[in-house]
Amino acid sequence: MFMPLQSRYSFRQRNRMKGIFPILLFLSIWPAGAFGQVAVIANPSVPVDTITNNELLDFYSRDIRLWNNNKPVTVFDLKPKGEVKEAFYAFLGKSTSRMKSIWMKKMLSGEGDPPAALNSEEDMLNKVSLTPGAIGFVQLKLVTQSVKVLAVIESK
Repeated sequence: MFMPLQSRYSFRQRNRMKGIFPILLFLSIWPAGAFGQVAVIANPSVPVDTITNNELLDFYSRDIRLWNNNKPVTVFDLKPKGEVKEAFYAFLGKSTSRMKSIWMKKMLSGEGDPPAALNSEEDMLNKVSLTPGAIGFVQLKLVTQSVKVLAVIESK
């Protein structure tokens, strides 16, 4: 015997299903891992307005330690592993584990220390804005006027 949909479900069940539908619709159209774009940020004192991924790799691998005005480059990294950090290092063409091995090799050979690792993107914004010659990365939507954006990395 055929029963109409309304009589098969209680009023409460139908209302619960109505509340779930918009959430499911949103999740189905929202791309997985969508965090937006990553901004490569710098202290306003840095003497460049743009940067390439090769230049960034040179700074982050500590092969280049001075800006073109002979002022020191201070590089910051994020401690927690996440989409922003993964996107940044993918832009450099390196995995986070490969970068750690590069830094370890430099440290053991006495060529320098790895970048200071910060706990959050908010800490990154604060440190970069307050440290002359500093460079780092955060989600583009978090950028404030206290830093300048040297590059934008599109999320994949």
